[in-house]
Amino acid sequence: MGCPLFKINIKLNIKLNSYLKQKEMKVLKIAMLLVISLLLTNCASGYKMINPKNLNYNSNSINKDVILNYKYDLLDKKYAKKETKKGVKIVALKITNHSEKDLIFGKDIKLTYENGSELYILENEIAFNYVKQNTASYLLYLLLAPMTLDKTTTNGNRIETSSTPIGVAIGPGLAAGNMIAAGSANKKFKTDLLNYDIIGAKIGKGETIYGLIGIKSENYDAIKIKVE
Repeated sequence: MGCPLFKINIKLNIKLNSYLKQKEMKVLKIAMLLVISLLLTNCASGYKMINPKNLNYNSNSINKDVILNYKYDLLDKKYAKKETKKGVKIVALKITNHSEKDLIFGKDIKLTYENGSELYILENEIAFNYVKQNTASYLLYLLLAPMTLDKTTTNGNRIETSSTPIGVAIGPGLAAGNMIAAGSANKKFKTDLLNYDIIGAKIGKGETIYGLIGIKSENYDAIKIKVE
C-alpha cells in the first residue's frame, strides 16, 4: 500500500506542471499576437511622385526682382514620419528671375530664414538617406516563420492536436513583398530628388525654374530669398 501523502504530492505536481505549461503557452500566444500585430501595421508605404510645376504654392518671398515660391508638406505616410523623426524637411521651390541678369542658385541666390541665418541645404544623397524607408527592417517578418495553425479534435475519449506550419510561407512572403515595395518607393523618391536638383542651377533672366531641396530643420519656418 502506497503512501497517501506521496500520491497527493504527485497529483499536485502533475496539476502544477500542467498549469504552468498552459500559462507558458498562453504567454507565448499573446507575445506572438503582439508581434504579428506590430508587423502587420508596419507595412511598406508607397511614394507619390512630386511635380513641383503642378503644385499650389502658398508662401513666397521677393528680393531684387527675383520671386521665390515654396511649399512644405510634400511627403506622406512613412516618408513624412521620417522627416519628423530625423528633423529634415523636403521643400519644393519655384524661382522666377525678373532681373536683368542670369543668376546661379547657391551662388547669386541664397535662402535664409527671417532672422537672416542661411538655410542648411543638404546634398540630395544625404537628404535621401535621411528620409528613405529602411528595406532591411522588413526582414523582421521572418519572425513569423515559426507560426503554426493549430487544430484540436476530439475522437471519443482521445484529444488529438495537429499543427500546420503556415509561417514558413507567410513570413518570407511578407518580407520579400515589403522589401520590393519599399525599394520601388525609394527609387521613385530618389528620382524626384535627382530630377529637381536645383543646386548650382542657372536661372536666366525672365526664366522660371523648379526644384526640390532637403533642409535640416524641425520647424516649418518662413523662407526668404537673398540675391547677391
